[in-house]
Amino acid sequence: MSTTEPTTGVQLQIEVDVAQERAFQVFTERFDEIKPREYNLLAVDIAETVFEPRIGGHVYDRGTDGSECRWARVLEFEPPRRFVISWDIDVEWQLEPDLDKTSEVEVRFVPVSPTRTRVELDHRMLERHGAGWEAYRESLAGDGGWSVFLERFRAAASG
Repeated sequence: MSTTEPTTGVQLQIEVDVAQERAFQVFTERFDEIKPREYNLLAVDIAETVFEPRIGGHVYDRGTDGSECRWARVLEFEPPRRFVISWDIDVEWQLEPDLDKTSEVEVRFVPVSPTRTRVELDHRMLERHGAGWEAYRESLAGDGGWSVFLERFRAAASG
């Protein structure tokens, strides 16, 4: 995995030994396996994380009590090439109700060969989160940030 951090975003990439279509399918259909349960904005434990595979859909956590926390919106959905979601979580790790203060996460699936895919993650426009966004970027770029999602994705794709 390689990492670069542009001024206002986080960029990561990882390669997996599956075809582009399969990589896209695993990431979107098995997102529940990719997002760690401990990354939780609910007041109860997470029963599942849902990625609704369509423009206008949401990414949300469903609690063990049935409550839901919708923390992202699906802005673009282009199987098997890419998707873009909003990031509706502020620098205090709370839901951000002002959509003008949210960032975007684009995930691209680039075929390297018929059986290998490079997955490029670009979390951009973090400055829109306001004061404290630089430390927020560092957190998302660090060991407990997006790299955790990508390593869990790698495990799901290889399983």
